[in-house]
Amino acid sequence: MYEGAPRRSEGRDADPGKVESWVARARPPKHSRKSSKSLKFPKTRPYLKLFPRALIRFGGFRKRKKVQPSDSGEVDNSLEQPCGVGCVASPCCECCNNIRCFMVFHCILVICQGVIFGLIDVSIGDFQGQYYVKTIENLALEFSYDISSALVAIFIAFYGDRKKVICFVVSSFLVGLGSLLCAFPSFTEESYQSKVAIEDICKETKVFSGCQRRASFQSKYLSFFTLGQTVQGIAAMPLYILGITFIEESVATHSAGIYLGIAECSEIIGYAMGYVIGAPLVKVRDQSTAAENTTNNDDPDWKWTWWIIFLYAALVAWCMLIPLSCFPNNMPGSTQIRAGKRKRLHLFDKKHKDLELGIRIKDLFAGLWILMKNPVLICLALSKASESLVMMGASEFLPKYLENQFILTPTMATALAGLVLLPGGALGHLLGGVIVSTLQMSYKALMRFIMVTSVVSLILLMFIVSVRCNPVQFAGISEDYDGTGQLGNLTAPCNENCRCSSSIYSSICGRDDIEYFSPCFAGCTYSKTLNQKKAYYNCSCIKEGLTTEDGEGDFIDARPGKCDAKCNKLPLFLAFIFSTLVFSSFCSVPIILAIIRVVPETLRSLALGVSYVILRIFGTIPGPLLFKTSGESSCIFRDTNKCGHTGQCWIYNQTKMAYLLVGICFLCKLCTIIFTTIAFFIYKHRVKDSTDIPDITVKNPKVKKRKTDL
Repeated sequence: MYEGAPRRSEGRDADPGKVESWVARARPPKHSRKSSKSLKFPKTRPYLKLFPRALIRFGGFRKRKKVQPSDSGEVDNSLEQPCGVGCVASPCCECCNNIRCFMVFHCILVICQGVIFGLIDVSIGDFQGQYYVKTIENLALEFSYDISSALVAIFIAFYGDRKKVICFVVSSFLVGLGSLLCAFPSFTEESYQSKVAIEDICKETKVFSGCQRRASFQSKYLSFFTLGQTVQGIAAMPLYILGITFIEESVATHSAGIYLGIAECSEIIGYAMGYVIGAPLVKVRDQSTAAENTTNNDDPDWKWTWWIIFLYAALVAWCMLIPLSCFPNNMPGSTQIRAGKRKRLHLFDKKHKDLELGIRIKDLFAGLWILMKNPVLICLALSKASESLVMMGASEFLPKYLENQFILTPTMATALAGLVLLPGGALGHLLGGVIVSTLQMSYKALMRFIMVTSVVSLILLMFIVSVRCNPVQFAGISEDYDGTGQLGNLTAPCNENCRCSSSIYSSICGRDDIEYFSPCFAGCTYSKTLNQKKAYYNCSCIKEGLTTEDGEGDFIDARPGKCDAKCNKLPLFLAFIFSTLVFSSFCSVPIILAIIRVVPETLRSLALGVSYVILRIFGTIPGPLLFKTSGESSCIFRDTNKCGHTGQCWIYNQTKMAYLLVGICFLCKLCTIIFTTIAFFIYKHRVKDSTDIPDITVKNPKVKKRKTDL
């Protein structure tokens, strides 16, 4: 300020003449202004200014202290850094130094890991169907990802919050490494695969088990897939905890929902893509003759195996290393955004508003103690855990349900499940974020939105039960060989001399519209292939039905495959399950936003870490056990002779399976509603009794002033 300038307090009452004289003294003379215009200095190019400044700022040549926003409202942007790798900042990448470009690379990495998750789930399900897996080995395959992520979630959330970009780079490397570990067993597997050689007609059944020949592959698969999932569990936490807080800190409050919806949508898209890509690789459980059970090495599709897809996913993940390492820990404009968010009052003690924690273990436990005393946070975390069970039930149970309920092949059932999960889950996550951001929902409005959409999904779930097909008659299971046999026993007088094995499931459909476990159990003594299609003749157990004459004059008794259920309800079922997934997925982003808004700024990452631990303990770890146990309880007939062990289930009770699937999802959604309702009333009660939270009005000249419910 110039000397002689009037003080701010004297400005209103100052003499106009004195003010004019002061302005005249302060204004430079005309000739000096004219001379300054006549002087021409050479213009400095922008990059000559930007590059040295970026080296000084980004390289850490001068340390900057942590800046707290001043009471006057001024914001220090010195913490914001340019785009570059290490101490080298490139001016050409400054155009990409924004949250939108970060979202592109972040979503690519999330999609990549989602594809790996989908491939792992499909591969494990196929592996468990082909080999006998002990209980302890099965638990290691199923829960290595969840256990590893639960063990590191809190530590990554607390210590990684200060160096988010480094954690993203490490996560990208670990995603690729975990994918390579999962690819290794299939890469070293022999290209030919002759597991079981059989002649499946009556009186000539010969079984040659290949279990011992494949023992080495089984052990390698178990060890490498367990290790690969453990690495993936560690890699996932920076993406799903620190990635959320990094995005939320870099965008405005009511824009966070859209960005988080895109991120959550990417995860579902990747997972469903993994299902669809892995579906053609699922081995058909029906056994065939030895001549048809080998793979020709000259086939151009022989390279299309598990390992090549895992390798592609690893390469994509590692391609994200350099782009992610170029982003700074503080995006341009993020300092001002965070300063504005600090002014918004949240539901926590006033002494925790400006909470500062160090990096000692004592500070970690102090932060955890503060969060555990927040009942709203705990209820919302439990809602998130119960909500995850619905999507998990769809991914775990849906392929098997489609296969048995609508008589589909495993490949078709897996592909359809992926095609339903892809648009349904992704659209629900995206629309949920867009809706809450567009409507600028308050905290209580978020919880109301969760409850309303959960009720709608409950109603849709009840309609799914009615959309099912009548089961096909199965000889020895639901039909007693026309009164000559017993239910629950595949052997009857018409096939007792055939020495059939129940470990070889090769279903056929007789001309009597009855399904038989295999041609042997149907008493068929002769088979031949016509136009690349097999047909069975002289079946002693098939006595009724229309006869069909082949080109050679013989009458066909049965054809391979399942009988037609004569049910056209599959499109209606897919429509209902799609709508249910959409409304169920609406809750994901609002729950995350509610968790973030109910804790202090310094504890947001840690709060998400706590919610993920609760999600693992009460959701993803018991979830697969719950759905698999319920699925196995609806099993009617199981392989009891494969490799000398109790094998997989061949036939399910379709009606019981439908009620179990819908019942478990119904209970999960009901828990979501209950926990969210409890959180809503606790929050409402505390806001009502709080004297520290004043009314906030919206400052918009076009909108009338209203009171926002926090």
